[in-house]
Amino acid sequence: MLSESQARTMLSMQARMNSKVDPDWVSAAYPYMRAVVIEAAEAIEHHGWKWWKRQTLDLPQLQMELIDIWHFMLSEILLVNRGDENKSLLWLMKQTRGNTNNSLTLDGQTYTISELDLLAKLELLIGTAIVRRVELGLFAAIMHDCQLSWHDMYAQYVSKNVLNFFRQDNGYKEGSYRKIWQNREDNEHLVDIMQSLDPADPAYQDLLYAQLTVRYNS
Repeated sequence: MLSESQARTMLSMQARMNSKVDPDWVSAAYPYMRAVVIEAAEAIEHHGWKWWKRQTLDLPQLQMELIDIWHFMLSEILLVNRGDENKSLLWLMKQTRGNTNNSLTLDGQTYTISELDLLAKLELLIGTAIVRRVELGLFAAIMHDCQLSWHDMYAQYVSKNVLNFFRQDNGYKEGSYRKIWQNREDNEHLVDIMQSLDPADPAYQDLLYAQLTVRYNS
């Protein structure tokens, strides 16, 4: 279960990131759920969906797409609450602790979440995101299918947030950032570094940032 401390930390980190990208992000009201649609489609690609060819599920990268989705869901929650982190925290904790509903209705059709396979759940996530609905029960079910607990989500979210700050500090917004290092995407380097560090270490964020810097400049 997501703890209040973890939720508060993630909301605070996300608000900081949004402010780094655009200090007026609340007024700008960016379509964060549109980004959820795109990231969910990328998750489907990492799962594999083509019935006419052999494909292999890439679980670490699929999990990383869920982390990206969570960034944008947090942003939408904050945006709906006009950037108020306390109100966002209350809403988030109420939803994660009280959402035991196994059914979801979209466009007049009711779905039983537990009866859907992972691909169908990801498709449903896309559908709800298109109409700007944050469905945490559905997202939690997708996390479960991808072997992600809320504790895992927290650790990976913090890691990806550090990468996002690293990207911004190295010219991501200006277009000068190199996403491919040594013939591998930065997300892949991030997964490697995460496996060598302890997310419970108080210096975890600094150590992660430092190792990203070493790899980026090597």
